[in-house]
Amino acid sequence: MASGVKVSDEIQQAYTDIKKSKKYRYIIFHIKDDKEICIETYGDRDASYDDYLQHLSNVGPEQCRYGLYDFEYEHACQGTSDTKKQKLFLMSWCPDTAKIKKKMLYSSSFDALKQALEGVGKYIQATDMAEASYECVLEKCRSTDRS
Repeated sequence: MASGVKVSDEIQQAYTDIKKSKKYRYIIFHIKDDKEICIETYGDRDASYDDYLQHLSNVGPEQCRYGLYDFEYEHACQGTSDTKKQKLFLMSWCPDTAKIKKKMLYSSSFDALKQALEGVGKYIQATDMAEASYECVLEKCRSTDRS
C-alpha cells in the first residue's frame, strides 16, 4: 500500500466468482476518491475481448483503469492437437494521455491489487491500444507456455 489506496472488500468475492465459478469474463476496477480500488463493471461470460477493450477506450483518454480478464486461447504442444488454455491476467491501463498524477496513483496502487488477487497468471501494463491488443496479450500469455 505504497500509495495508501486500499482494496475494497467486494473485490475478493468478485475474484472468486471469476476464477472458480467462471461467472464473468472480465472485471474493470477504478480508484474511487483516490482512496479505494472498487469494481466499476463486470463483463458477462459471453463477452468478447473487443468488449473489454471497448470499455477501456470508452472511459476516456485521460482515465486509468485496472482490468482482470479470463483469457482463453488455443495452445498446441509439439506432437499434440490444439488445446484450449485459460489464463487470468491483470492489466494496468494507464494511457499516455492521462495526467501524471493519475498515472502515478494507479502505478503505485497496482501492487496492492496484485496482492489481493493471489494466483493471477500474468500482469500486463498497457499505455495504448496496441499494448492492450489481443495479439499482444496472446503473445504475453503464450510466453510462459511449454511447447
